[in-house]
Amino acid sequence: MANFSKSNVPTFSMDVYQNEYLPEGGREVNAIVTVTATGGGTIGAAVTAPHLYGPGQGPSAAVAVMVDCSGSMDYPSTKMRNARDATAAAIDTLRDGVHFAVIAGTHVAKEVYPGGGRLAVAGPTTREQAKHALRGLGAGGGTAIGTWLRLADRLLSSADVAIRHGILLTDGRNEHESPEDLKAALAECAGRFTCDARGVGTDWEVKEVTGIAAALLGTADIVADPSALSADFTRMMETAMGKEVADVALRVWTPVGTAIRFVKQVAPTVADLTDRRTEAGPRAGDYPTGSWGDESRDYHLCVEVPAAGLGQEMLAARVSLVVPQPEGAAGSGAGGGVLNLGAQGLVRAVWTDDMTASTAMNAQVAHYTGQAELAKVIQQGLDLRKAGDFDGATAKLGRAVQLASVSGNADTAKLLSKVVDVVDATTGTVRLKAKVEEADEMTLETRSTKTVRVKK
Repeated sequence: MANFSKSNVPTFSMDVYQNEYLPEGGREVNAIVTVTATGGGTIGAAVTAPHLYGPGQGPSAAVAVMVDCSGSMDYPSTKMRNARDATAAAIDTLRDGVHFAVIAGTHVAKEVYPGGGRLAVAGPTTREQAKHALRGLGAGGGTAIGTWLRLADRLLSSADVAIRHGILLTDGRNEHESPEDLKAALAECAGRFTCDARGVGTDWEVKEVTGIAAALLGTADIVADPSALSADFTRMMETAMGKEVADVALRVWTPVGTAIRFVKQVAPTVADLTDRRTEAGPRAGDYPTGSWGDESRDYHLCVEVPAAGLGQEMLAARVSLVVPQPEGAAGSGAGGGVLNLGAQGLVRAVWTDDMTASTAMNAQVAHYTGQAELAKVIQQGLDLRKAGDFDGATAKLGRAVQLASVSGNADTAKLLSKVVDVVDATTGTVRLKAKVEEADEMTLETRSTKTVRVKK
């Protein structure tokens, strides 16, 4: 647990939930690691760059809003108007002193405000100027989201700030660049800024939007009714303004002979971080978690340990929180370093012949194993339904209904009920609906990774 002396700096804490007991020959250790930041935000610029803002203010931040202005935004014409209104609402939500820019996205990316490769600084005058510039936004052209992200990256990187964040709105498929181009743009932007992505209407591709959010450690959602955009953009910007530390990494150290099978975020959403590892010294690796405000998240760590005899025990993993520091930062040393946030958790393994102890599954581990399976079978079921395999889709979505019922995930259960008729939730007996609204199916797919917290 970290305790910093500076005002408005929160405390980070970490709790580990596991059954450490393994049977003879057992090698797999599972643990849920809960990370919580409380007390006014997180470390942010108050520690890493205290000169960037005054007493009582939030950390320095830069935000780029990317608005789809492709031709399809004119069908219906209210969609473009709603997008302009939503962007204006987001600008009104900016904290004074935050750097910001608005980008119009088509098959190219154009600066709407302030222009000239610069960022504006939020205040009464610049907000009004930005909203005036929005009135000139019109629809026309194609969609090449990678170009939008690259321009956002260039603008955001021009500011010496603690938090860099993007908001991206699209209503269509990324048809004017190749999937490889978008993938390359995401690889370039990953770790440089976080980004929330929204699809408006029903003509966009769910996997594209959720893939953008996953790569850039943001959120993804559907706004089926364009009239709801302003409220959604306001909530997104409020959340962004509450972030006070970027680039927090979950550092996992393991002893000789162990191997990490996976590291996943499991609450508030499921996100696999295993392949995002960067090496951090002997037997240690960092897994990115993005930006933090006052919040709590859960992570599932699975470690393979070497076989050991009955009665033996070992430290299977040590988990901590770190923030990379640029060269020249206080205490970083030459070439930069890390700021350790102080929170630490230990994962243990103990071999026993007590079958009751070794076969018991920790409640948190069991819950989130089910939540991860829930997200997976929903995706599989919807893909099978689209492919015309209705028997396979029924089986997968039936399992999803069963898992949602057992875990108490009422929101997901409600979304599932719009795609299947539930005969018996307990056994997962369902029938596919003959007709499903496209918005309902897309909402289920987009929100399939949202989880509920385990009752502790």
